[in-house]
Parts: sequence; C-alpha cells; structure tokens
Amino acid sequence: MNEKKLILVVDDEPDFAAIVQGNLEKEGFAVEVAYNGVEGMEKVQANPPDAIVLDVMMPEKDGYEMCKELKDDERFCEIPVLLLTAVASHVTSTRYTHADGMSTEADDYIAKPASAEDITASLKRMLTA
Repeated sequence: MNEKKLILVVDDEPDFAAIVQGNLEKEGFAVEVAYNGVEGMEKVQANPPDAIVLDVMMPEKDGYEMCKELKDDERFCEIPVLLLTAVASHVTSTRYTHADGMSTEADDYIAKPASAEDITASLKRMLTA
C-alpha cells in the first residue's frame, strides 16, 4: 500500500480496541479508535475512514444502529463495514443475535474472538473489492 488506508475501530473494550489498533498499524494501516457508536459517528463525519471495524454490543449506540445509520447516509454508505461481535448463534440471553448481524448491511461479519489475521484479511478484501 502506498498511501496508508485509514481504519476506524469502534469498540467499547479499550484493551481489545488497542490490540486491534496495534495489529492493523503493524499491517500498514492508519487507525483511529472510538469507544461507542456516538463517538464513532462523530469521527466518521469529521474524517471519513476507508473502512470501519465495528463492535455490536456498545453503550449509547450499538453497532447495528451505527451500521444502519452509515448505510442509510449517502455520504458514508460506500465505506466498508466489518461487524465484529461476541454474539454467537447459540446465545439467547441478549437482544443481539447472529441472525441480526448477518441481516445488517455490513460488508463482512466476524464473530469474536477474531484473530488479527481474520480482521486484516477481511479489511484487505473489502478495500480491494
């Protein structure tokens, strides 16, 4: 990559966000971090990224809401979104489901724990598509 692609990581777990940020920076990406969907949308509006790694379960505005907001906005609908969540298909104790994740307009969907390799491979696929 000649010019660094900007990736926005939106996750309410600071430790996980830092790990993803470090791994993406090692791969040559520029990375910004937000800790909830409200902050994430503010960062997108201020400096639209080339792609977004988006957690589902977050306070204030969850990943499903943020993804829908992005895809419904003509300014941001082309930004690839990788939905990343701990929600598994067998979890019924939350209002979040695997099916909900699969039904969003996200460009890819990976269940946590996701490896750095899986996240990087997904982003590279989305950015070259």
